[in-house]
Amino acid sequence: MAVMAVHQFAQCITCHAWSADQSMVALCPNNNEVHIYRLVEDKWEKVYVLQKHDQVISGIDWSARSNKIVTSSHDRNSYVWNLEQSEWVPTLVILRLNRAALCVQWSPKENKFAVGSGAKTICICYYEQDNNWWVSKLIRKRHDSSVTSVSWHPDNIFLATTSTDGKCRVFSTFIKGVDAKDSKKGTSSDSKFGELIVQLDLSSSWTFGVKWSPSGNTLAYVGHNSMIYFVDDVGPSPLAQNVVFRDLPLRDVLFVSERKVIGVGFDCNPMVFAADERGTWSFVRYLGERKAVSSASRYGSQFSEAFGKFYGQSKHGVNNDAVETSRTRGTVHENCINCIIPLGDRGKMIRRFSTSGLDGRIVLWDLENEQDLLE
Repeated sequence: MAVMAVHQFAQCITCHAWSADQSMVALCPNNNEVHIYRLVEDKWEKVYVLQKHDQVISGIDWSARSNKIVTSSHDRNSYVWNLEQSEWVPTLVILRLNRAALCVQWSPKENKFAVGSGAKTICICYYEQDNNWWVSKLIRKRHDSSVTSVSWHPDNIFLATTSTDGKCRVFSTFIKGVDAKDSKKGTSSDSKFGELIVQLDLSSSWTFGVKWSPSGNTLAYVGHNSMIYFVDDVGPSPLAQNVVFRDLPLRDVLFVSERKVIGVGFDCNPMVFAADERGTWSFVRYLGERKAVSSASRYGSQFSEAFGKFYGQSKHGVNNDAVETSRTRGTVHENCINCIIPLGDRGKMIRRFSTSGLDGRIVLWDLENEQDLLE
């Protein structure tokens, strides 16, 4: 297996983030606090507790270069935390929201961050040097429901979002005075703030976990209907495809290379998806398995599979006892995995990453010996 280490930190973890050197990890144990642990002599010790939010913290991101932590919470606020001497000092960011802040992520250049909310709004936050505070610009009236995840394009301008309205959207976040015009980037730096670049209506259910590939040419996100969606040539004429799987829905995804994706969710076991030479995506295997499960036994109509399990037989007439379930596969997580984070340099190939879930565990994964994933 690709498991490198398993650490039990709490009864439940809603989100986590790593310092640049991976010597410290910040996590939320499903309350209004952020706990920061440091690795000391092969043991994780709690060294800081960040207390400022009034309700459950829904998102954490730790900037690699500036060493700042940004948090979002159901209390409708966001804080930027700076380490001054030996103390984390919070700076309140006025988001102007009337519903919970649900997710947050730093931009690649770390001069902005995006907050998704239950107010059908995205907040793009940046630092004003003259006034010495963080301000936010809002993208309103674009979503029909809560924004569940955000993901920055490598160009630092485009932002992808998913929502419980079943759609994935890409917006421009160009802010004059913060982002520089770049003629090489073409349309990305020419677009106006809040401009809708593309809206993808591929899912009939809630959507989560949107991510860009390392080059920014491919977009992936998941639906609550046990489907994962891949979109190439994001723009006026995108090329989209989806992969249906029989198991429980995913919650988050990560590109480990340009043509390989790890998906995590309610099945408690990371799933590997890959694109062939023609660019066709398919499910490969569970990360904890060496042998891929045959497509004939795993795929088919969701309706017929559900009926087969209900009546004690699969679509192909196999006894229901032979139908694999997530509990019988054997995995290090015992509850839904809701977060997957790359470790180290976020280049063209990611070899190490971490996952956290509702079981309170953070698991470190290493793909060094997974040759089929490194090809």
